[in-house]
Amino acid sequence: MKPLVLVVEDEAPLVTLLRYNLEREGFAVSEAADGEEALLSIAERKPDAVLLDWMLPVVSGLEVCRRIRRAASTRVLPVIMLTARTDEADRVRGLDSGADDYIVKPFSTSELVARLRAVIRRAQPSMAEDVLRYADLSMDLTAHRVSRADQPIHLGPTEFRLLQHFLRYPGRVFSREQLLDRVWGEDAELEMRTVDVHIRRLRKALNEGGGDDLLRTVRSVGYALDRVR
Repeated sequence: MKPLVLVVEDEAPLVTLLRYNLEREGFAVSEAADGEEALLSIAERKPDAVLLDWMLPVVSGLEVCRRIRRAASTRVLPVIMLTARTDEADRVRGLDSGADDYIVKPFSTSELVARLRAVIRRAQPSMAEDVLRYADLSMDLTAHRVSRADQPIHLGPTEFRLLQHFLRYPGRVFSREQLLDRVWGEDAELEMRTVDVHIRRLRKALNEGGGDDLLRTVRSVGYALDRVR
């Protein structure tokens, strides 16, 4: 089940942007345009985390956060406050109201997603995925094993990390530059063809049993974990 994030924000374009990016990253999203609506939404269906704007109509974000913390049912509900306020005093006020984290607008969506995952993991350790799956492919992160159609697949360390990244974002196309940054690290000084070499090795290992090719090559763009049609 996808973790549910309640976005409490009265700027419609920002809500649209957040919904698009969060859903792309595997979250379910609900919305509230003011503080009162947010509290009603939480009472009806408790989310796994709340992205909460500071400046809201009807009930302020600070007050919403305080009420979340006062209620026994939501006392440990993760809250990340979003605000244009940059002063240290404002940050302290936000955290003192009970927010788990505080992100200043404008922000990087990748950083926001990373912080969101972190607060959810802290609040609900059981939500950390131990097994990643796509089609008949399975990766057990705890045992460090990969199988396809229940048959073991032996991968080198780099191919394992590469597949793990693809399994977290099935269907999404990544350029060679993105894969170098996310799998090898931003400081790695490697040539682009390094990615192609490891993709070939990974593809060979995944297809040894004769199944469909699950790695799609997008010409002049990159690669995706996706059924090749």
